[in-house]
Amino acid sequence: MAKALEGVKVLDFTHVQSGPTCTQLLAWFGADVIKVEKSGEGDATRSQLRDIPDADSLYFTMLNHNKRSITVNTKTPRGKEILERLIKECDVLVENFAPGALDRMGFSWERIQELNPMMIMASVKGFGPGPYEDCKVYENVAQCAGGSASTTGFDDGPPMVTGAQIGDSGTGLHLALGIVTALYQRTHSGRGQKVLAAMQDAVLNLCRVKLRDQQRLERNGTMQEYPQFPNGDFGDAVPRAGNASGGGQPGWILKCKGWEEDPNSYIYVVVQAPVWEAICKVIGREDWITDHNYSSAMARLPRLMEIFAEIEKWTSTLTKFEVMDTLNKYDIPCGPILSMKEIAEEPSLRATGTVVEVDHPIRGKYLTVGNPIKMSDSPTDVTRSPLLGEHTDEILSELGYSTDELIALRYDKVI
Repeated sequence: MAKALEGVKVLDFTHVQSGPTCTQLLAWFGADVIKVEKSGEGDATRSQLRDIPDADSLYFTMLNHNKRSITVNTKTPRGKEILERLIKECDVLVENFAPGALDRMGFSWERIQELNPMMIMASVKGFGPGPYEDCKVYENVAQCAGGSASTTGFDDGPPMVTGAQIGDSGTGLHLALGIVTALYQRTHSGRGQKVLAAMQDAVLNLCRVKLRDQQRLERNGTMQEYPQFPNGDFGDAVPRAGNASGGGQPGWILKCKGWEEDPNSYIYVVVQAPVWEAICKVIGREDWITDHNYSSAMARLPRLMEIFAEIEKWTSTLTKFEVMDTLNKYDIPCGPILSMKEIAEEPSLRATGTVVEVDHPIRGKYLTVGNPIKMSDSPTDVTRSPLLGEHTDEILSELGYSTDELIALRYDKVI
């Protein structure tokens, strides 16, 4: 069965997380992703956070599956010649260099278009055009600049970043969509184009509901779905809301049996209007069904923390899975707080390919996240990440270099 992106060649100049997330997705969908790395060093994450001496780190392996690796010294004339051939042969070039780095290498957008007018050049940057476009950005910086940190955490504490990599991996996901869209447009226009995904923009897109709430706050001066209502103070910016969604479906994280010893013995419960009567019956508070202080969603809003405290009296007598089993019988939305250990050991996630075990020639077997997007006609086979320069000879041979030329390139330390 053909893969969705079979026949698409991607020249991967990315490193660390945002760019490799994007190119790994393209590789999972069948694109031939050629990762260009510096001889002897490669992607910085090969050695970062190592748990096994002399083996590529999990940081690298989990972001570079299904790719091929070529090492090229791009500072030499022969190295630049190799890149020119690759640009002519490939459909997409993806980079997350510092601003201006490709230009300094001699591969401006104009030069790339000369070599291959159909080339799609996709870039990850920290900020889009504006006063900060030349600033260096990492994950947590993007979360702060994109509005996520200011709206995460509890109101009586400092801003907080989230453990989800919405800056790096989130931007990579956005860029992958931009690339696929540009490839589709090329089928009509016959032309390549530039695709930009700025980390600040991607983070803002992922927390757009907070921009929604900013406008609601400015109009009304209060937001009834937030835990600050009715007794707290609202300032002029969206506050941190703890575990509240801030939307029309009030929810909170509640303790379950064993929470004193297990830091993840909690469950998230949504107090949704259609199941309010069922919630009351489950926790033994049938009197709330007819009590005018609780019988309507609007009446419950100023009493939400009291309601969650009462529900927690019930949840704390059961394990999080027992709570989930009971609430699901009544279609009450809920979800257990799953630790990474529990996720790694969950059989259903292995069965769907969401968690995959991969064998590596140096580090042995390890777990990784599989393709989160499932397609019926383009199933994903997760193959291991490449060793540094593992496919150099193979790729150069495909470009027309002879065995003697490969020997000369290696002798001159071009590859």
